[in-house]
Amino acid sequence: EFNLTAAQSRCIKEIHADLSNTEPMLRLLQGDVGSGKTIVSIFALIQAVENNFQTAVMAPTEILARQHLQNFTDYLKPLNIQIAYLSGSQNTQERREQLELIETGKAKVIIGTHALFQENVNFENLSLVIIDEQHKFGVHQRLSLTQKAKKTPHQLVMTATPIPRSLTMSAYADLDTSVIDELPPGRQPVETVALSNSRRDELIGKIRKISDEGRQIYWVCTLIEESDALRAESAEKTFNYLSSNLEDLKVVMIHGRLTKPEKEAIMSDFAQGNINLLVATTVIEVGVNVPNASLMIVENSERLGLAQLHQLRGRVGRGSEKSICILMYQSPLSDSAKQRLEVLRQSNDGFMIAQKDLELRGPGEILGTQQTGIASMKIANIVRDAYLLKEANYYSSKMLEASEESQNALIDRWIDEEKTHYFDA
Repeated sequence: EFNLTAAQSRCIKEIHADLSNTEPMLRLLQGDVGSGKTIVSIFALIQAVENNFQTAVMAPTEILARQHLQNFTDYLKPLNIQIAYLSGSQNTQERREQLELIETGKAKVIIGTHALFQENVNFENLSLVIIDEQHKFGVHQRLSLTQKAKKTPHQLVMTATPIPRSLTMSAYADLDTSVIDELPPGRQPVETVALSNSRRDELIGKIRKISDEGRQIYWVCTLIEESDALRAESAEKTFNYLSSNLEDLKVVMIHGRLTKPEKEAIMSDFAQGNINLLVATTVIEVGVNVPNASLMIVENSERLGLAQLHQLRGRVGRGSEKSICILMYQSPLSDSAKQRLEVLRQSNDGFMIAQKDLELRGPGEILGTQQTGIASMKIANIVRDAYLLKEANYYSSKMLEASEESQNALIDRWIDEEKTHYFDA
């Protein structure tokens, strides 16, 4: 039993008002790592269920989808709300049973990965779509799920990667925004320490001490190479080093080359406390919740962006124990790497970190390929001109409401022969 934070209550009210409206909702729910977005989304789907509609909840990975299944079941089972689950690794029989629950409308809440928008999935009356970690999905994937509904459904898009306000107002201008900007009481900020790779051996004692206290540890290997094979090889070396130095502990490795069932078995073992130290590539970045883990070590942290490091750090500090994140780096550090590590040492605030990330890397890098248009504006600069966004938003909506004659008069007034190339901006 727990009380909602004021920020959670505010977000629930905003979503409730949207769902009661005749216009379909299109809302972005942002919360920092561990701020409690799940309970907010549960309030939203209960409203849909009460009106006898179905809700689809889509997560980017099977690990995260299973975790949602577990959390949502805890809340919804006492209310007798039937949940269906769809993922790519189900056998034909399991899949057929789940599809039937969805088609007949017996299941009011349907949780899954991208398997949700495959052709043979037919909803009886889908009216709310909740998409978790939206930056992992393309726009067309979001659309293919919403097209499963007979009428345009309400959409709630959630992210634990805070987005700077200026980007929310530009790249996500079509979405209303709700922000959970406080953490649940009792959470302690994670202490962050930067440590040179040359002091790696000192960490063995630290790991043993934390393990003796009954808590668990993540050790994350980062490799800039894209290939899973090289990443696995790098993790393998670290795994061998740690196993030989910590023979009395259970050390297990997880990486992208394992099958889905293998990954899930390891994560479930770790969550149940059967593994002391988990050596991982960045597959654990999003959504894994193990409150007993209180030490996170990130190797070669200078190779990762701020947002990614903040996400990894968010895997610890989920219980009441004091947690530590150690960012290991290889000297010499570039200026931008020094700045990144310094920002993380100074702050646990995801929104401040996102703003710094924007200043250091620019909007194109943060938004990824789907929205590079924002980055290649001819005149405006999102970081420099953020203060103008509100006014620009106001006047552009006024202009859209105006008659075509007034619109053309304004365009002719400001864009003469010499400036026509701005039409392509």
